[in-house]
Amino acid sequence: MNFDKNRLCLYAVTDRAWLRGQTLEQQVEAALQGGVTCVQLREKQLDRESFIQLGRSIGSLCRRYGVPLIINDDLDVALACGADGVHVGQDDLPVEEVRRRVGDKMIVGVSAHNPEEARRAYEGGADYLGAGAVFGSTTKTNVTALSHGALRAICDAVPIPVVAIGGITRENLPQLAGTGVAGVAVVSAIFAAEDITAASRELRALSDAMTQTE
Repeated sequence: MNFDKNRLCLYAVTDRAWLRGQTLEQQVEAALQGGVTCVQLREKQLDRESFIQLGRSIGSLCRRYGVPLIINDDLDVALACGADGVHVGQDDLPVEEVRRRVGDKMIVGVSAHNPEEARRAYEGGADYLGAGAVFGSTTKTNVTALSHGALRAICDAVPIPVVAIGGITRENLPQLAGTGVAGVAVVSAIFAAEDITAASRELRALSDAMTQTE
């Protein structure tokens, strides 16, 4: 698929830990109003049917804003809910199998932690890579921070775009300038914010400025 790297500028990854009485749909729409360019629906606890229904609901919202919806890990859910793409990790379904099943009809993202994984993912059919954790992680335990030099090496290893993820905030996002990334994937800096729209708007502006220095 000919994937537009600008879609990675501000990549919002959902987490229902901070709903605070809102629905996830309400929070995602607030992020969309603030200028996020891609949404990844990540659900570890929902049963399959609930995940599919939520995917359809979030997907409808994303289409209204012209933003792609990516499903984390679960290709069957992505296909069933009509998502635009799927993102898989190194321990999930192999990218070659994902690409074989979806052809050129879906975006395929893959997590990569070093140039070798990056090259394998590209050769297997990935459209983009997620690399991190660049500043540690507030949502995952037992993760090793990826140095900015290692991030640059991943970006240099492949011709497809790379999005940085892991502990990214408004304060540290500008430090990623010069690494070669196409944008940032953010969880808590968006969804834990009191004003999700305002937080997204600020992060979008910072990411735009960071990527324009490349």
